[in-house]
Amino acid sequence: MSQRISPALELDGVCASYGPYRALFGVTFSVDEGAAVALLGPNGAGKSTVARVASGLVAPSSGRVRVAGRDVTGEPAWTIARAGLSHVPEGRGVFGSLSVEENLVLAFRRRVGRRNLRASLGLAYERFPVLGERRDQRAATLSGGQQRLLSLAKVLVVPPKVLVADELSLGLAPSVVEDVYASLAEVRSGGTALLVVEQQVDRAFALASSAVVLDRGSVAYAGPATGARAAMSQVLSRRRRAGEVAPRR
Repeated sequence: MSQRISPALELDGVCASYGPYRALFGVTFSVDEGAAVALLGPNGAGKSTVARVASGLVAPSSGRVRVAGRDVTGEPAWTIARAGLSHVPEGRGVFGSLSVEENLVLAFRRRVGRRNLRASLGLAYERFPVLGERRDQRAATLSGGQQRLLSLAKVLVVPPKVLVADELSLGLAPSVVEDVYASLAEVRSGGTALLVVEQQVDRAFALASSAVVLDRGSVAYAGPATGARAAMSQVLSRRRRAGEVAPRR
């Protein structure tokens, strides 16, 4: 009898709030080892909150979060990171007062040790040449897109078990987005499980075979990516009928 393999990431009945504001309502889905799941939904649906709950930045008010079968519910972000989950949040996520190289050294030293540090830095600069050109520059003085690349390099060069990527294309030129998604495909082929929050739906579908669609903090659809477009259309239609989104022109 074969032993069941635990998913890389599980959310089971997760609810979450920001003070009195309830953001998630019983969210349940999983990401299998080596799989990619697209997390979709209109603005305010709860996508970034799901990402923050998964990585420990927001504690759920109820429900469970598991990484590779380990219950990490309510644990701090650094503990969940040590369990193998990395989160590239919406925004830039860098230490502005440190140089590009100091940011990378902090990220790589913990995960690969001193012996492999130089090799990891070399790979980061090879994959993202603009970071090599600015290795001594303070991160705060980089452009928004360059800061985004720096935050990505810290996880793509040394891939985790699970990567939660929130709006990776935000602030990046189209050619850079191509490189980023090529890197995501590469780390997935190496066994990293991906939860991808992305407004560019076609980008997400090119990478993910499964999708979860959120609406008002609840799961409106979970299944093959082929069914997600129809689910998204239904969600947007309901919101238009309720006067929550402007009709397309």
